[in-house]
Amino acid sequence: MKKSTSPTIQDSRFYIQLFFAALTIWIGIEFYFFVGWLESGGAVEFFPRPPGAEAFLPISSLMSLLLFFKTGVIHPVHPAGLFIFVAILSVSFVFGKSFCSWICPIGLISELIGDFGAKIQKKLFKRNLVLPKFLDYPLRSLKYLLLLFFVDAILRMSAMSLQYFLDAPYNVMSDVKMYEFFAEISQFSLIVIASLFLLSIVIRNFWCRYLCPYGALLGISSLLSFTKIKRNKETCTDCKACTIVCPSNIKVHKIETVISDECVACLQCVDSCPVPDSLELRAAIGKKKFNKKYVGLAILLIYFIILGVGVATDNWQNNISKEKYLELYPYRDSFDHLNNL
Repeated sequence: MKKSTSPTIQDSRFYIQLFFAALTIWIGIEFYFFVGWLESGGAVEFFPRPPGAEAFLPISSLMSLLLFFKTGVIHPVHPAGLFIFVAILSVSFVFGKSFCSWICPIGLISELIGDFGAKIQKKLFKRNLVLPKFLDYPLRSLKYLLLLFFVDAILRMSAMSLQYFLDAPYNVMSDVKMYEFFAEISQFSLIVIASLFLLSIVIRNFWCRYLCPYGALLGISSLLSFTKIKRNKETCTDCKACTIVCPSNIKVHKIETVISDECVACLQCVDSCPVPDSLELRAAIGKKKFNKKYVGLAILLIYFIILGVGVATDNWQNNISKEKYLELYPYRDSFDHLNNL
């Protein structure tokens, strides 16, 4: 049997993950200085708020998207969030749930913790631990229940209600409140995060697989993606190398086309296949092949072209004045999202 000599793309995927992780850290640093300006009451030199922080406001972004569908208006409070949200969905419609394994910083952290846990498990148990189906399936439904809760509440809102919520002080200051949640994290939150860390060592990708509503949304959209991983039954040797490396525990060696809400398009299975052209990324309909070495570039292009549209159309920076921020900041803890629904 001729071994495949094609290079893997895991190094380039890791570098792209590091790029987005570094970008997230940089946005966090910029936001730190912006909040410092707010805390001073405007006494220190003004530091602009980074629009990229809106990537952490998916609920607001989803509401902005729905408002856009209803009215054709891009809401000016968190406009960058809308374009980031659309960019993430667009990437998923082309390359499945690739956001989770190529862009998301939480996905990178989860992956590193999973790799660490796999090494420990192999030493202790000589294999990786996997939850049985009777536990795995009910737990996987949790993230869909969370998604359903948010989506159902938002879809019930009229255009006027959406406008009211997005205009409200709570939404205006939601990024600041999100920042302070982590900057002044409570003991309970630390315990929850520590628990998720330990669970992720035992069960790979625990948060992403069972609890992340964003992952649930992308999992649904990925089922409609233009590309799928396909297996050639004629040349496949059933070596199971693809299944062994799959971080989502998909039995790749048993199926012709990977159609799963858990596939994150990391392409580790494609890289692991020892037989040329037996496992490839192809068009969902037809046999057109997409060269795996261009996947990372295509993801970056789709993502940043859509963000570029937001910048070019002047829908990136919000319309909140410095004076408005200084007016609202002292009362931020009194703003309640429940009063705005």
